[in-house]
Amino acid sequence: MDLLRDVLDKQLVDRHGVKMGKVDGIVAELRRDGPPRVVAIEVGAIVMARRFGQRPQQWTTWLASKLGGEVHSRPHRVAWSTVRDVGVDLKLDVAVSDTAIFDWQDWLRDRVVSKIPGA
Repeated sequence: MDLLRDVLDKQLVDRHGVKMGKVDGIVAELRRDGPPRVVAIEVGAIVMARRFGQRPQQWTTWLASKLGGEVHSRPHRVAWSTVRDVGVDLKLDVAVSDTAIFDWQDWLRDRVVSKIPGA
């Protein structure tokens, strides 16, 4: 498997078919006695900002922590062990409701969008 080609930027789909976003990063464990092992995939704006350099990542992390608290100042990680199929999409054996991936959307809906007349 070509990890970058087959995994990075692929659509994540939970066990119920709900789209969870795209894979923004890959976390690997370096081992002395063998090749690196993938342990998690990362999702979210902080990971995406990291691709553009240290300064965008720092700014995005700061903004996320100010708006959402310390818990949102870290990337969302999904264990590689939950990946069930790598195809057009990455199918996971996890429900999006069991993760914090949609917390920002929920916060925005509850505190901003719901206040807009007619929304």
